[in-house]
Amino acid sequence: MLKLVARRLALGIVTLLTVSVIIFVGTEILPGDVATAILGQSATEENTAAIREQLGLNRPPHERYLDWLVGFVQGDLGTSLGNRRPIAPQVGFRLENTMFLAVLAAAIAVPLSIGLGLVSAIRQDTPLDRGISVASLLAISVPEFFIGYLLIYIVAVQLGWFPSISMVNDRMEIGARLTVMILPAVTLTLVTVAHMMRMTRAAVIGVMTSSYIEMAHLKGVRYWRIVVQHALPNVLSPIITVVMLNLAYLVVGVVVVEVVFTYPGMGQYMVDSVSKRDVPVVQACGLIFAGVWVLLILGADLASILANPRLRHPK
Repeated sequence: MLKLVARRLALGIVTLLTVSVIIFVGTEILPGDVATAILGQSATEENTAAIREQLGLNRPPHERYLDWLVGFVQGDLGTSLGNRRPIAPQVGFRLENTMFLAVLAAAIAVPLSIGLGLVSAIRQDTPLDRGISVASLLAISVPEFFIGYLLIYIVAVQLGWFPSISMVNDRMEIGARLTVMILPAVTLTLVTVAHMMRMTRAAVIGVMTSSYIEMAHLKGVRYWRIVVQHALPNVLSPIITVVMLNLAYLVVGVVVVEVVFTYPGMGQYMVDSVSKRDVPVVQACGLIFAGVWVLLILGADLASILANPRLRHPK
């Protein structure tokens, strides 16, 4: 286990370095820079050059990248080129919002998907099973931004049940905060629940042909007890893996949903920074997203091994 953790952490560090280089190069090759974004229509050659000199944009790209990387390793996320404020406090508030939204969506999606998967496996080849499968395929096929706009039009505009803009702050009570976050949480739930449900159904149905399941049938055990007590514990490993992968998507894949609902999270912050060519902020957000993804993938591997000890042995 220790060797596995050390090997995955080493690969994670290499992944983070690669992501940082890709993000830096990608922002460098974009047309324009933060100096022209700050000055807008009043930009001239003289004041643009002055702003670039003040922000250090005239330095070679590799020097700026190495300085930023050394600071990041030491815990300093750098300073935003747009407002000249430290990035860490701004990222902290928005990361908390993104994690809160991801946890809320996961609290809805995980039990719902596992429950639907079990029901679909128990009622295999029935109209209920086919209806759940068709609904899950539709949810997978529709992009999240379309689901978000559809929920805004029906639930917020036509019915007026929830607000269409999910603006939150640290002074809001938990009830008010949950009210404004329900639409983005439901959007993320509809996007992710189908994958987890279908994996649960496929894993349970696959193990139902085992000999010990046939023995339970011969003993007269009820079908739903066979599924819950005998089949489900033996398929926890693939279910945990797909759940952790979808949790990683909930954290790092919320960019579109946050933009649709104007939610002040990491995704919205990163999109705004890309439009302003604010390279340090984009790098910080990108590496935080990549770090969360690496940690969740590592957690999925460890949880799968703990659920199925046979995975500890290569053979």
